[in-house]
Amino acid sequence: MLHTEGYVTHKSENGIATIEFFHPSSNSLPSTILELLANTIKEVGSNEHVKVIVLRSGGEKAFCAGASFDELMSINNEEEGKKFFSGFAHVINAMRKCPKLIIGRIQGKAVGGGVGLTAATDYAIAVEGASVKLSELAVGIGPFVVGPVVERKVGVSCFAQLAIDATEWRSSDWAHRNGLYAEVHKTMEDTDAAINKLAAKLAASSPDAMAQLKKIFWRGTNDWDTLLPERAAISGALVLSDFTRNAINKFKKQ
Repeated sequence: MLHTEGYVTHKSENGIATIEFFHPSSNSLPSTILELLANTIKEVGSNEHVKVIVLRSGGEKAFCAGASFDELMSINNEEEGKKFFSGFAHVINAMRKCPKLIIGRIQGKAVGGGVGLTAATDYAIAVEGASVKLSELAVGIGPFVVGPVVERKVGVSCFAQLAIDATEWRSSDWAHRNGLYAEVHKTMEDTDAAINKLAAKLAASSPDAMAQLKKIFWRGTNDWDTLLPERAAISGALVLSDFTRNAINKFKKQ
């Protein structure tokens, strides 16, 4: 579905569904786009003709720069804050519960919620240079919502590295070595070729077997429907602080 400041689209061919999201601000996503993305994943995931999903973003630069800072600065109370930070929670939970395997196409850098989306894919294939960063602590919040999915993928130690040293980028090689990326390729042509090859293989595989595998991969996450909104409430309260307001204003002026 198109939106005046961004879009979410999907198309299907030969059992392969491609979902694409985009926002002109480095793919930093407002709540409207996040809601569309969560609903699209649910819709496509329930389509019996779809065997596998490729999740990608539009543009040639950032894969996803996280949540919209402009919308974040408009938050006036804790309830609005919880609702705002629940946007990525809804998308992650939609990906988690989707019965289809999701391949992530990571064509550029990922920040904050973008790292969460990457971690929520079942198999992420990235291009060299697709660095990652959890920048939340630097603006007085913390990666509370994406924390469970990032920790699940890379482990507590690596999650702590990302969360604590919040201003430093980790390279695509770091992300590959620590399990966030399943594959890293030198060019986008090589990256897309690898994605197409894997998607075609999975489209020819048993849907029931893949659905059962996905359940095993996500074992132990049944409480996330309540856990992630609880984490969103933490961020929703912290975002109202003077520290966060001042930090974001400084960041936007850079």
